[in-house]
Amino acid sequence: MPRKVSLDELNRLSVEDFKTADKYPYILILDNVRSLNNVGSVFRTADAFRAEKIYLCGITGTPPHRDITKTALGATESVDWEYRADVVGLIEELKLAGWIVAAVEQAEGSLGLQDFQPDSNKKTAFVFGNEVAGVNNTVVEKADLILEIPQYGTKHSLNIAVSAGIVCWDFLTKLNKNLTE
Repeated sequence: MPRKVSLDELNRLSVEDFKTADKYPYILILDNVRSLNNVGSVFRTADAFRAEKIYLCGITGTPPHRDITKTALGATESVDWEYRADVVGLIEELKLAGWIVAAVEQAEGSLGLQDFQPDSNKKTAFVFGNEVAGVNNTVVEKADLILEIPQYGTKHSLNIAVSAGIVCWDFLTKLNKNLTE
């Protein structure tokens, strides 16, 4: 009969080892995310899927804050992050540096996440927007591509933290498959 694996048996990296470990070629950008619990949850996801960095933009809260800490469970210590007031300036800077910028949004001309194939030779920045208004329209217009997570129920959107988890898992699954082929 199977048993749960203990935390010690998981052999996770220490914070120090995580800081120096190779990361996957992507970053997460949170723009005007209101919920500090969502921010903390995205930190945990970024740690789990070894993102290079998180950018917190606009009104998005930053560590240290008890609500972020509560859901991040220490990931604010392992994952590199930076605050930027101006998301559009950040997007322009990343594009000049050769990053692919992908807005995660429901918009005209969007590509279904299931059809997205990462370019293993380029780094990707995924932009997630406000819980109500979504990704800023200027960012959508400046993005190299717009990714849409397919949904089959009655609700029109997913929670930002859930969306980030889906996108990170999908990206790494496809990237790792591409690297082994």
